Amino acid sequence: MISARNQLEGTIKSVKLGTVMAEVVAQVGQFEIVSAITRTSAETMKLAVGDRVRIVIKATEVMVAKD
Repeated sequence: MISARNQLEGTIKSVKLGTVMAEVVAQVGQFEIVSAITRTSAETMKLAVGDRVRIVIKATEVMVAKD
């Protein structure tokens, strides 16, 4: 169980491993969510393209801008 309420079900579209960090792209409906996590976390979870995942968004600040 987790206290965060903003949770979205998605599918891993890509995982790009860097030296320290990993970029994980998940498809959630018609949208892509991009997350930067540690490489260690990505490897520990064995994230791979096609995996079903839960995207958890926990932020103290959300910004919206309009041109």
